[in-house]
Amino acid sequence: MEKFSDNIKKVILAGIGAVAVTAEKSKDLLDEMVEKGELTVEQGKVLNEELKHNIKKTVKEKMGGAKPGTDDLADMLDRMTPGEIEALKEQIRKKEAEAAGQDGSDQDAPDQGASDQEASDKEES
Repeated sequence: MEKFSDNIKKVILAGIGAVAVTAEKSKDLLDEMVEKGELTVEQGKVLNEELKHNIKKTVKEKMGGAKPGTDDLADMLDRMTPGEIEALKEQIRKKEAEAAGQDGSDQDAPDQGASDQEASDKEES
């Protein structure tokens, strides 16, 4: 009978030991998972900030190119060559003619363009 009680005692102690080892291992595993989770959260925050920055940059580029302000337009005109300005004037004349219901072949436009070219040539001299 003594042997039987020793065996029961060993089984109980083995069970308690198993619970203790399981608790330690689960604590280590839990700590490791928390650490990985914190790293993942930090990486997520960094990626989120990068995405916000990239989106703002893209929106600025797209909106900036779509509707230039008057200062931007003046700067752009200052950098244009006389030939580019003349081409722009011609495009404006065509758009005005289309808006007025004409077919875009305004007879006065080439003469006007020639006099504008002459005036710009005189200014450059």
